[in-house]
Amino acid sequence: MSQFVMELWAFMKERKKFWLLPILVVLLLLGTLIVLTQGSAVAPFIYTLF
Repeated sequence: MSQFVMELWAFMKERKKFWLLPILVVLLLLGTLIVLTQGSAVAPFIYTLF
């Protein structure tokens, strides 16, 4: 996994595509939120945020 992150960072640095970083961070946070709340009692409250 760390190899993928290093290659992605090298790609963004070389091609000057730093605008991809906020998009990737938001996608990562949303994915983590979905995985962590999948089976919990907090899930109905998370859905009201969206």
